[in-house]
Amino acid sequence: MNRLFDMLHLKHPDRIASTHPFWVLVSKEVADHIRSWRFIILLLLILLTCIGSLYTSISNIDKISENTKDPDGVFLFLKLFTLSDGSLPPFHVFVGFLGPLLGISLGFDAINSEYNAGTLSRVLAQPIHRDYLINAKFVGALMVIGTLFFSLCFLVMGAGIIIIGIPPSPTEFLRMIFFTLLSILYVAFWLNLSILFSIRFQQAATSALTAIAVWLFFTVFYQMIVNVIAKAMMPSETANPYEVMNYQHFIMGLLRLVPSQLYNDATTTLLMPSVRSLGPLTMEQVYGAIPSPLPLGESLMIVWPQLTGLIAATVLCFAFSYYSFMRKEIKSR
Repeated sequence: MNRLFDMLHLKHPDRIASTHPFWVLVSKEVADHIRSWRFIILLLLILLTCIGSLYTSISNIDKISENTKDPDGVFLFLKLFTLSDGSLPPFHVFVGFLGPLLGISLGFDAINSEYNAGTLSRVLAQPIHRDYLINAKFVGALMVIGTLFFSLCFLVMGAGIIIIGIPPSPTEFLRMIFFTLLSILYVAFWLNLSILFSIRFQQAATSALTAIAVWLFFTVFYQMIVNVIAKAMMPSETANPYEVMNYQHFIMGLLRLVPSQLYNDATTTLLMPSVRSLGPLTMEQVYGAIPSPLPLGESLMIVWPQLTGLIAATVLCFAFSYYSFMRKEIKSR
């Protein structure tokens, strides 16, 4: 914090002229995240799970060549992210589970910790715009998350090249890049949600518990609620096919209100090119279809609603955070 004040204070006009105050705040946020023990612990946890899932997929990748009926068998590098023997979940499942914890850990005390320490009023007393602070909180954490996920993605690709002996095809490389960008977007949603709670609640413990409670509700309890609704609304055995289709579309719509379901649908389609639909299909739609992988463009068209939903949820959380912070009364402590 002292370094931040030194760079922002008017007694260093040459440093102010050469460095924009916003990027000074961003660099300070990045340094704080990298040096924090909670980030180091989560980094080690994600790295260990990545190594474990990578070892499981590499140990079973020789079985892909034996299965000639698998339409995704030619995409060996994508199998590094999706293949599992049941002992450990695949890599994309670990990201879907641990990603929200990473976002929550980086944002639950973004504002209230500085307010309780009395540094928030000191920072805003400097000649900087007020919105620079909330924007720097998000950009700094997002840079850390992006660097982490791109490093893990290239780590998996490097290990795959060493083990398999061949480089990924351009299609596989682009699918892995889009998967990484999607993972960053998914974690950014939970980051913005935790930042919002850090603005609304004065105590960091309260904002952390609230964010974890929301994550647990969407991960565990929401699925139970949907199962109860699905059982209560299940059509009878004499229902016509259109009633069954409407029922399945309704249940799928309820499930897709959860960000984790949107992420799972999108990652499954991107990492498994043979997935041709994310909803129920009629016999007329299935009849005559050849089980072949889809091009990347068509896979992106299938997951476009999921991508739009995640982007909208992330932007909405950030807008609420921005509005709440700009209207928040900051008192010196």
